[in-house]
Amino acid sequence: MTALTLTGWPTLGRQLFPGVLASAVVAAAATFLAQHYGAPVMLFALLLGMAMNFLSTDGPCTAGIEWTARQVLRLGVALLGLRITTGQIAAMGWHPVLMVMASVALTISLGIALARLMGYRSFFGLLTGGAVAICGASAAMALSAAMPNHPMRERATLFTVISVSALSTLAMIIYPMIVRALGLDPVQAGIFLGGTIHDVAQVVGAGYGISIATGDAATFVKLLRVAMLLPVIAFAGFLTRADQGKAADGKRPPLLPLFAIAFAALVAINSTSWVPKAVTQAGVDLSQWCLVAAIAAIGMKTQLKELATVGWRPIALMVGETIFLAGFVVAWLHWGGAALG
Repeated sequence: MTALTLTGWPTLGRQLFPGVLASAVVAAAATFLAQHYGAPVMLFALLLGMAMNFLSTDGPCTAGIEWTARQVLRLGVALLGLRITTGQIAAMGWHPVLMVMASVALTISLGIALARLMGYRSFFGLLTGGAVAICGASAAMALSAAMPNHPMRERATLFTVISVSALSTLAMIIYPMIVRALGLDPVQAGIFLGGTIHDVAQVVGAGYGISIATGDAATFVKLLRVAMLLPVIAFAGFLTRADQGKAADGKRPPLLPLFAIAFAALVAINSTSWVPKAVTQAGVDLSQWCLVAAIAAIGMKTQLKELATVGWRPIALMVGETIFLAGFVVAWLHWGGAALG
């Protein structure tokens, strides 16, 4: 078995190498353009990746692009913990925690209510609301695994993943403009971006595209939302047992992603001041490269044209949830005493 395992690594490497190389080349090009034209590197990576979309549809690059978009992204987010200390987190206070708990609960409740009004099952509202409120496609896949078997479950999951990825990409581009229009300071901007954009990658791209302080705050708030996956999956399991009298079939995903745990661990380690600055800086630099490459891969994977094959009601449901979430976070910042200009 050991021999098979050892000999399997070169084969896996050959399968992943073309796609990883393509993502790295796009990341290098985006970095070059950002350095010379002063625009956000994440935005360049996203747009260049979308221009190279054909690489992900078929051919030798597909597996490596998928791996970069998932695994390299997780490594990059985990290493972001080296940018943050517990002192910075404490300075943000308890408001972000309450905001995340309230926004997740209300967005999912709205999704369930709207789904029932549109003639869909409550589970579809939970699926779309959870994807919007927590962590995009990852939440959709996790919640789908916890839901009861149904002939339309796979199609609903696919639609939710495509829609939330498209909406998150649009939010990454549009929300920084909203931040500037509202006149939010760097921390408030990070709370807004981290509290509203669906996927981790786009939160990171939008946040660090504005400033380091905004990116740090956005990442922290976003990972608070990721942590909400645990109670929401437990709620989905409760609804499943109430609906079928037993748990959903199949292997369930981890309640908390490993990258979120690694991020928290690195924040704790970085807060001790024991890590040499050279090591910290190397980790931060590696994180930046990982995130730019992951954004490029996600751009390559984006298939906006597939949304044209569904009706308007599911799209309206997810757009409504997205608008509600953004409005709630802006209202929360205003209610909390933030001057919105």
